[in-house]
Amino acid sequence: MNVYTTEKIRNVVLLGHGGAGKTTLAESLAYLGGITSRMGSVADKNTVSDYGKEEQKRQISISMTMIPIEWEGYKINLLDTPGYFDFVGEVEQAVSGADAAIIVVSGKNGIEVGTLKAWELCEKYHLPRMVYVSDMDIDKASFKEVVEDLTASYGKKIAPFHFPIRENEKFVGYVNVVSETGNRWQGKEVVPCEIPDYSVPYLESYRETLMEAVAETSEEMMERYFAGETFSESEIRAALRNNVMDGSIVPVCMGSSVLCQGPYTLIDDIIKYMPSPENRSVAGISMKNNEIFEANYDFSKAKSGYIFKTIVDPFIGKYSLVKICSGVLKQDDMIYNIDRDTEEKIGKLYVLQGSKPIEVKELHAGDIGAIAKLTAARTGHSLSTKAFPVQYPKLDISKPYTYMRYKVKNKADIDKAAQALSKLSHEDQTLKIVNDAENAQMLLYGIGDMQLEIIKSRLLSEYKVDIDLLPPKIAYKETIRKSSDVEAKYKKQSGGHGQYGHVKMRFAPSGDLETPYTFAQEVVGGAVPKNYFPAVEKGLAEAVQKGPLAAYPVVGISAVLYDGSYHPVDSSENSFKKAAIMAFKDGVLKADPVLLEPIASLKVTVPDSYTGDVMGDLNKRRGRVLGMNPAASGKQTIEADIPMSCLVGYCTTLRSMTGGQGDYCYEFSRYEQAPFDVQQKEVEARAAKLVNEQED
Repeated sequence: MNVYTTEKIRNVVLLGHGGAGKTTLAESLAYLGGITSRMGSVADKNTVSDYGKEEQKRQISISMTMIPIEWEGYKINLLDTPGYFDFVGEVEQAVSGADAAIIVVSGKNGIEVGTLKAWELCEKYHLPRMVYVSDMDIDKASFKEVVEDLTASYGKKIAPFHFPIRENEKFVGYVNVVSETGNRWQGKEVVPCEIPDYSVPYLESYRETLMEAVAETSEEMMERYFAGETFSESEIRAALRNNVMDGSIVPVCMGSSVLCQGPYTLIDDIIKYMPSPENRSVAGISMKNNEIFEANYDFSKAKSGYIFKTIVDPFIGKYSLVKICSGVLKQDDMIYNIDRDTEEKIGKLYVLQGSKPIEVKELHAGDIGAIAKLTAARTGHSLSTKAFPVQYPKLDISKPYTYMRYKVKNKADIDKAAQALSKLSHEDQTLKIVNDAENAQMLLYGIGDMQLEIIKSRLLSEYKVDIDLLPPKIAYKETIRKSSDVEAKYKKQSGGHGQYGHVKMRFAPSGDLETPYTFAQEVVGGAVPKNYFPAVEKGLAEAVQKGPLAAYPVVGISAVLYDGSYHPVDSSENSFKKAAIMAFKDGVLKADPVLLEPIASLKVTVPDSYTGDVMGDLNKRRGRVLGMNPAASGKQTIEADIPMSCLVGYCTTLRSMTGGQGDYCYEFSRYEQAPFDVQQKEVEARAAKLVNEQED
């Protein structure tokens, strides 16, 4: 592949709802760019971008894929992304490396939740964007309805550049609004044609929108517009490029990716209207002088960049996808990773066409490439020279809130599973592995249930590790509500020295649920020698790990040793430790033990129309709604306290209830006493487990 300078590069991400046609569009563009000699399809499992086994099996995109397309002296780095919400981390990584976006909307299905989320992402990252309406070969597709819905949502910035010509319910051509010309397909060729009479009103309406946008670019243009002057096509195109780059105009194009009718025009519009990296800004911090480093994709400055995506694949190896922010990166360069304080030598530089690495000699500022086998590098790390170290901001990746307990089926594979999951988490930053030692469980966090199921499937197919995904154990705790006064005597005689420990203890609520216990002694007269006090406390420390009610950790206990007795020969530290454990169990059971459940502070953001349904569901889940605050884009944020146990499966329920438009986040707040039915259920489960253990 040729080397391209900054002004000849376009970094474009494909966004949209799942099933809108992003991968098919990417395949069509790859075919036009000469990457493939025959168009693949999702159904045939042979597209350039969906090369993973899970993607081909499920026929959906799971990972971000890069497809660099060479076109008439330009290079378009196309980033194909998943449309399903579980894989939002892949989308966010791709967006952080892009300079512009194409939002793909199905002409058949119209605007969907994924369309709205794609727009919000573009707003967040200030990305210029175009809308591509796909499926125009389908009879039920309606370009007019999509444009009307987009205009209703986003106003006059929606500007169709083309619209379809249909004859006998078939997609046969298009009208170019900028040049006011008709075009018809004859095989693979496009030939001029007359604009049908029924299309003239649409052309006039769409043209008026464009002219208003052009007029607003300067006072001179505005005066000419009001004076009734017409603008030349070159003036229109120059003004539109500025409008598109600053986001004040969002072009709408259309086509049939399956028939490869429309993508040719789209490539042309990407080059004409989308910004090159030199039209974008980027800045980091120079660690040499702690000042802002305005990189701005300037090839003449010191080389620097950041890793926006890591690919760890057992078949194609490890690649770090890098966006070059300044300078020129070359083979055999030494690069410094400021996040790990390590310097490594680059062997070869690549660009990735799907799963296929293609070697290149150098990458100029603004370009995207891949570096193989950077051992210490991770997604989000900054790369530069050691002489001029630069730190770029960390990627803003969604936090995972859905979690499951996982168990490795074959104990011999436990280490293998841990290593495989670590690799997968390098690739997908929304995947988190948490060792919950207190509850003896390993937890797998993700954005949604589908993501976790796919991780399980990938572990088996790619790493030969089989795991079970199970409901997580809830981190309940136990405490007491009353006081008790007990004594316990541990006495054992088995020949020779025996064992003897005798304690009298008082137990009461301490009021501090963050501390397991407090220990004090009030022994007088040497009834229990001082050297056995640590043994008594050691017994308490062991006993609070599993409470007598349902074997959960105990908190909020005040324990006082006030009397007891000892034997000059048979007493030992172990015997007093055992006596303290016995006293603890007896004392807790006599002090009205209760189960405590973890409570989360929950925030649910949904459109206004869903607030009633969401609050009703929260009430069913024992949630306490605290209030509601307005959020952006006509949404409301509902705040509530809810038991952690009632959040299991909430992601799926919320999506179903709100059509995918609801988002939520939570954090642990405190412990509260669990209702009697919840406590009884846990006590019975503990009793059943003890019976099973005895039978085994």
